[in-house]
Amino acid sequence: MSNGRTKARVLVVDDNLQSLKMLRFLLEDEGYEVLIGSSADAACELLENPPSPIHLMLLDVMMPQVDGFDLCARIRRQGEGVPIIFLSARSEPADRAEGLRMGADDYVVKPFDPGELLARIAAVLRRSRTVTSVSDAAPLLRLGEVELDPGRLKVKVAADRQADLTPTETKLLHCLMRNSGRVLTRDVLINQVWDYDYDGNNNTVDVYIRRLRQKVEPDPNDPKYIRTVRGVGYVFQAE
Repeated sequence: MSNGRTKARVLVVDDNLQSLKMLRFLLEDEGYEVLIGSSADAACELLENPPSPIHLMLLDVMMPQVDGFDLCARIRRQGEGVPIIFLSARSEPADRAEGLRMGADDYVVKPFDPGELLARIAAVLRRSRTVTSVSDAAPLLRLGEVELDPGRLKVKVAADRQADLTPTETKLLHCLMRNSGRVLTRDVLINQVWDYDYDGNNNTVDVYIRRLRQKVEPDPNDPKYIRTVRGVGYVFQAE
């Protein structure tokens, strides 16, 4: 139930009007402000010209013309860092992995339990707010040629390479960099970066590591900064 306080502003994108109505009711009852869009074009228009800041997107995967995966990839190419949660009836591990590779922060399978969805929304928003808190305490983190700017959601490598990060990517890279030289297991990274119950059988951490390597490494297939320790986890090595 709503506690009378607005928690955040959520953009819901789904071509199914019944789903839009249900999600709007669920979120508004919890205290969120809700914007709705029934197509990729409508979503882009709201992101480019929002009536007020958007804190999170709920994005259906199976939309006509431009599906959710393509829309998410387009949004990330434009440098938009708004957290995105996919909603989809496609439940295969490969679908989830594809959604995360496209730049989403979470992937929820339909039909979903309303309580679980609300918990995941809250978790993603907490991660996003944590990034803001990190930026207040440590505006820049430099290790070797890698410079992380949490406040701007950007990473710079050497003098000529820069990439935009999502809030989750920022928090993961910050965790790796502030523990430079220390091997971190997947469980440790989950506990530090993600804020909801973790299914140890999924490959969320591995997918995010691949995403970071695409943005940080000169050669993602032969990483020099974010290295794998086989059978254990990952370590950040500054040169």
